[in-house]
This record gives sequence, structure tokens and C-alpha cells, in this order.
Amino acid sequence: MNYDRILIRYGEISTKGRNRNKFVDKLRKSVRIALIPFPKAKIEASRDRMYVLLNGENGIEIIKSLKNIFGIQSFSPAIKVERDVEALKQASLELLQSLFKAGQTFKVTAKRSDKAFELNTNEINDTVGGYLLSQIPGLTVNVKNPDINLRVEVRKEAIYLSCETIKGAGGLPLGSGGRAMLMLSGGIDSPVAGFMAMKRGLEIEAVHFFSPPFTSERSKEKVIDLARKLVDITKVSMKLHIVPFTDVQQAIREQVPENYTMTSTRRMMLRITDEIRHNREALAIVTGESLGQVASQTLESMYAINEVTNTPILRPLISMDKTDIIKIAEQIDTFEISNRPFEDCCTIFVPASPKTKPKREKVNQYESYFDFEPLIQEAVQGVEVLTIKPGSDKQSEFDELF
Repeated sequence: MNYDRILIRYGEISTKGRNRNKFVDKLRKSVRIALIPFPKAKIEASRDRMYVLLNGENGIEIIKSLKNIFGIQSFSPAIKVERDVEALKQASLELLQSLFKAGQTFKVTAKRSDKAFELNTNEINDTVGGYLLSQIPGLTVNVKNPDINLRVEVRKEAIYLSCETIKGAGGLPLGSGGRAMLMLSGGIDSPVAGFMAMKRGLEIEAVHFFSPPFTSERSKEKVIDLARKLVDITKVSMKLHIVPFTDVQQAIREQVPENYTMTSTRRMMLRITDEIRHNREALAIVTGESLGQVASQTLESMYAINEVTNTPILRPLISMDKTDIIKIAEQIDTFEISNRPFEDCCTIFVPASPKTKPKREKVNQYESYFDFEPLIQEAVQGVEVLTIKPGSDKQSEFDELF
């Protein structure tokens, strides 16, 4: 027997009360985008469940597409059966016969969201299980660790049968949390932070600081590849803002004492990102900072750097160990790209002894000797914007840039 649909379970969306429909609509949009290569597949969505009707499309390929969609807790290939006991028994038999191999065990797990059905949960388990045992020679029951778990879900409109539960990406649907700017460097952490932010429903636009001739075109290419990996996960286009940062960085180097240049550099980056955020009507900034990892990520440094904006700064990695961050980078396939040996503006002009406990009053004093505002506005005006599209190749994005 072939499955005719995929049953999608919402997970955290189910806790959203009166706002649930808004989250379901966002999830429906993500699923619809994932199904673009499968034009015959259709979506049916309700407050509690979503179904993808296969209509002859390749179920295995659709399952691969659903695995990365944020907001899906789990999903199951399923069969729809009319609310009739005899029809339920026959469909269960056909499904189990298509899966059963000699020596395998099974159990029936029934669940009723509609209590009006003529059998209760235990009666469904007994009726269907007994029928299967009588019809399939060699089939035995194992309630603790069965080879096949036949799930029977009784709902108001129909009964659904499934034997496999596939874990989804979890989190919340993309875009349900609003828009934020991701400060994307070429390192390991910021792409992971972007992934974590998107998993919580944020729509992301990336901001990268570029300092030619001190940073090369290959470092820019590296960041474009990182952005592309994030786009490949969501299948949704992302804007990448590339900021010309050379003049600002050189001014900092000339005007600020060396041990405070790192602090000032981060403050200027944050000011510029905040300007872009304002122009793009986003509501937060996402960074890849992890507490204590480097000199700029001590609590004192973050306190001094944060002073330049009232915009919420989201740090999804703040309490994570580096090994855990690397594991996620490997899972989302950004780790090897981040390890390419090309410098970025965060790795040039690094002071020999950066301040790990900078003082706000001191950094303000040092920055007061020079008017950085014109350079900041010049950088904002000079931003080049790339649109990274799902499935786009590297050459097309460079053509757009130049």
C-alpha cells in the first residue's frame, strides 16, 4: 500500500492559543515554498494538523524537503481512512502487509481527538490488533519495542494510519518572529547564530564588513557561500549587505589607543548595522557572540559595545561551548567554509593586547577626539546589497555585485 499524504505535527505552535492561526499561516507558506518542485502536491491545514496530499508526487523527496522546515515537530507518511471500523481494519491490514517481514513484531497505538467515534482507545487497539494477528501468519506483539508501530489517529473528519514518525526541525516558522539583521563574519559562530535565530522564527538579513585591500575578494566569496548555506536550509531568499569598512577601520587605528581599537571597531560595526536595520525596518540585531570566547566577548566588553544602541541585541550562542557550536556548524554544513584561510575585517589590525575589561568612559573619551559620524554615513551609503536566492550559483551573485 502506498501512502497518499504526509501528516505534519506542529509542536510549539500548538501552545499559541488565539495567535495559532498566524503561526500556521507562516508554516503553510514555508511548506508551500518547499513543495514548489512538486506541483501536484497540495496542502491542507487546520489549527491542529497539516497534511501534504502527494497526488502522485515522490513522497521520499518531499520528506527530505520537509526535514529542514522550522515549526514542524514531526511528520509521518500516512493514509486517510473513512470513519468506519471495517474500513479501518482493512486499511490497517493492507498497510501492515506491505511492511511486514518474517519475524517482525508490532503494536497498535491509537489516539482519539474525536471522542464520538464508536470505539474508545483500548477498543481500537484490541480490535485492530486482534484482526491483524488473525490475518498475518507469524506476526507477534511487542508493546515495548515493536518493529512496526501502527499509529491510528481518529479525528473528526477521518482516521489516519501511519507507521513511521520522522523528527522535524522544531522551532517556529520562519518569519513568525519578525525581521532581524545578522552580523555575518567569515567565522564559525555567526552562521550558527543565524541558523539558531531563524529556527526561532526570525527572518534574517545579513550584514558583512569588508575592508579592501586588507581583505580579499576570496573572503567576500566565503561569506556569500555561508549566506548561501543558510538560504539552502530555508529555501527563502536572503539579502546580504556588504559594508565598505576600510576608512572607518583605518580611522580607528589612527585615533584610538591600540588596546581599545577592538572595542571601538565593534562599536562602529554595531552603529552601522543599526543604521541598516533602521532603513530595513528590522527590530533586532543578531550576533555570534559566546560569553568569554574572545576578548570582545567578555561581559565588560559587551557592556561597553552595547552602549551605542538601544536596539535589542540577540546572542543565540551566548551560553554555548565552542564544541557545541562546531557540532551545529557541521550539521548545517558551514564549518568547512568558515575554516577557509581568508582574513576578514575582524582578523586584521588585531591589537597585541586587546582590553578584556574596557571602560565606557574611556572608549567614549578616545572616540570623542574624532568625528566618526561622516565615515559611518559614508559606509552606510556605500553598502552593496546582494540577494542570495535558493539554488542560485556563485557566478550569478558575483555578477549582481559587480
